[in-house]
Amino acid sequence: MPTQLVWFKRDLRVADHAPLVEAAKRGPCLCVYFYEPEVFATAEFDSSHLVFINESLVDLREALRERGAELVIRTGRLPDVFAKLHAEHPFATVWAHEETGQLVTYERDKRVARWCREQGVNSYEAPANGVVRRLKSRDGWAAGWRQRMQTPALPALERVVGVPGVEAGEIRSPEELGLPASTKHEAQRGGESLGRQVLHSFLRQRSAHYRADMASPNEGWDGCSRLSPHLAYGNLSVRQAYQATTRRAGEVRRLKATGGGDAEELTAWGESLKSFESRLSWHCHFIQKLEDEPAIEFENFNHAYDGLRPDVDTPANDRTPWNAEGFAAWCEGRTGYPIIDASMRCLHATGWINFRMRAMLASFATYHLWLHWREPAKYLASQFLDYEPGIHYSQFQMQAGTAGINTTRIYSPPKQTLDNDPEGEFIHRWVPELADMPPEHLGEPWKLPPLLQQDMGCVIGRDYPLPIVDHLKAYRAARDRMHAFKKTDAARAESRRVYQKHGSRKRPMRRGR
Repeated sequence: MPTQLVWFKRDLRVADHAPLVEAAKRGPCLCVYFYEPEVFATAEFDSSHLVFINESLVDLREALRERGAELVIRTGRLPDVFAKLHAEHPFATVWAHEETGQLVTYERDKRVARWCREQGVNSYEAPANGVVRRLKSRDGWAAGWRQRMQTPALPALERVVGVPGVEAGEIRSPEELGLPASTKHEAQRGGESLGRQVLHSFLRQRSAHYRADMASPNEGWDGCSRLSPHLAYGNLSVRQAYQATTRRAGEVRRLKATGGGDAEELTAWGESLKSFESRLSWHCHFIQKLEDEPAIEFENFNHAYDGLRPDVDTPANDRTPWNAEGFAAWCEGRTGYPIIDASMRCLHATGWINFRMRAMLASFATYHLWLHWREPAKYLASQFLDYEPGIHYSQFQMQAGTAGINTTRIYSPPKQTLDNDPEGEFIHRWVPELADMPPEHLGEPWKLPPLLQQDMGCVIGRDYPLPIVDHLKAYRAARDRMHAFKKTDAARAESRRVYQKHGSRKRPMRRGR
């Protein structure tokens, strides 16, 4: 039987893995993962991503060995390393999952497909989640997504026939691949087995108050699913998470119907599981946007907004030049707004913050600092351990207002402090300069009388920065600019086009949209 090559990308698992299942039916499997220097060279890639990948590779290699196969690891540009491997161990077909990624991986996939055609090697790509290739219309997308999610997940194979005599290759550290050591010493660890554990603990123990917990940077640490990096690198499939969630939701309903627990608590739990199920649909909904329009990695969804904000390449004599000083302060967590700085510093150490804090960071960069979204988005991609290109760029543009079809959301740092960190737990941990400052002053610490600042050992402007921008002035200026721009005929026309291509179809389109 001819050798089959299984190309692992962002699908580092053995369960619910259609390419592995199909390849194993047809012959011995050459299971391969490629370290790609051109991916490592992108601004979005961070050494913490490689650490998570490596932990996942350790788990994947062990799982394949238990089944009779080996995980082969190679380094280099594709398809060059494909060609070398094919010369040493000829294979008949390349099996892989579809990937909706950055331009660099999109171009790589096209090169590999062209190489396969030229070499007479068959290639097959299976859907990786609920994203649809070559989608003609968003109408009916939600129903199609649900149908995919309800198709039974594929169990892990008990046996995979490997290819003898192939050098396995080493799992290589960031330093061995020319990258700096990761600084995120509190980041989640990767691997299929850990992904299953996190899913189990969320559904059975941590999800009871998910709807309330996910807004808090404190409660969200445990109350959020924490599955995002495992989904981003494919330790779990979205379908596995969906089906486990619906099973657990069914159990909760039965417990409530039979009086098997506190009815109020079970109602809250059921609502939380329903919310999480919606988030899984949301996950694929946003990736679909990048699949349908890859240019949104670089360009505004709504081209009427082109030139609205200064970009990094804006000439220095422009009326509103690029705010390099503000951008640096935002990246380094020294804006003078404690909730902003705590969120960024938390990211630097852990690679994770809850969704509300992510939206607030994007809001501050694009409204308070009036920065073009592209550079802040690249920086946060490098800081998010769970960086998923489709979600990331779609969400960042939505928050920046350049999609043109969403409500303008400008977050107030002082208000977010009061609402989501009222006891100061989050800020006190990540901004130690303010450790002795009472919680009620953390929203606007510069307003505290100087003598009290002195008594608390933190003088604003000396020990902790003054605000780099006035919140109310920046808020009003950004709001007025955005509202005026949204009313223009060009923006409205473009918004209708964007909605027709990318908008949710859960509700009927309103007349005039």
